[in-house]
Amino acid sequence: MTKSKWTAGRDALGDFAPEFARYNDDVLFGEVWENGALGPKERSMLTVAALAATGTFDSSFAFHLEKAKENGMTGAEISATLTHLAFYVGWPKAWAAFRVAKETWAGETVAGETPPGSAFPRGDPNDAYASCFTGRSYLKMLSTEGVAAAHVTFEPGCRNWWHVHHEGGQILFATHGRGFYRERGKKAVELRPGSVVNVKPEIEHWHGAAKDGWFSHVTIEVPAAGSSTEWIEPVTDEEYGTIA
Repeated sequence: MTKSKWTAGRDALGDFAPEFARYNDDVLFGEVWENGALGPKERSMLTVAALAATGTFDSSFAFHLEKAKENGMTGAEISATLTHLAFYVGWPKAWAAFRVAKETWAGETVAGETPPGSAFPRGDPNDAYASCFTGRSYLKMLSTEGVAAAHVTFEPGCRNWWHVHHEGGQILFATHGRGFYRERGKKAVELRPGSVVNVKPEIEHWHGAAKDGWFSHVTIEVPAAGSSTEWIEPVTDEEYGTIA
């Protein structure tokens, strides 16, 4: 995995405190954060908890909340984390943390509610297909008779695996947010509300949300005898990171 290059310490303190800046950029973020023993989401959760516990609610707290969101933490997860912390680190600290977190996850709804700008409910966690998604998704079936139709919602950074629809194919109607559709060997196509994609049979592809926001689409299964879906492999962070 390609490591990120951090320069915040050098940008802010490179001239005044070069050693501190080096420790910040090269050791803390360059080595500790990049260590694969814990995932980015887990590290973000730990960091947010540590800052809240010590009452650190300056710009660094806001930065790490944004980073937690970027690393896949949802509003529901940060809410549960801070509520749990309140009983151990104090109610006033939790209140202060919630004020910042509420701004970071502004506009996010909980499962079952209708996302802003969408005509369809988010639905329930898509547990049946969770093993074929990177990140969390939600599913609301709109029709199960005649033609199968579903409303699928992706949390920021969520995408499904490379897969193929044998025989029938699929049609995607983007309803909310910003996402991507990509076919094997081709450039990704950005999806916005109103975008329509006709997925032909036997084409390897994936679709999902941009890393900075929620995305929803309606899927229509094209009826055909013997139709099926084959899940192939996850979309790697490197593949996803080049477009999202």
